[in-house]
Amino acid sequence: MTVQLRSPEGMLAPVPYHHVSIGTGSPRVYLAGQIARDQQGNPVATGDLAGQVVQALRNTARGLAGAGATFSDVVHLRFFVTAEYRRRIPLSD
Repeated sequence: MTVQLRSPEGMLAPVPYHHVSIGTGSPRVYLAGQIARDQQGNPVATGDLAGQVVQALRNTARGLAGAGATFSDVVHLRFFVTAEYRRRIPLSD
């Protein structure tokens, strides 16, 4: 299997990794973890969890587009929230 590595335009750069990996054969696309930073690396929506999620999803959409995909092609998403927000958001058991 050949792997293509890409960092589509509009994504945070430079970084020491590629944002998108595309396996050939039976294509699978893996995106690196996306955070609430704009293309220049500036923090977006500091202190606003919803705004940060929106920016991370915008970055994810750009990465998917760079691989010729959209959210309708996504099989799995995983979100990580920092401990700081755990103190602010009531979590149910």
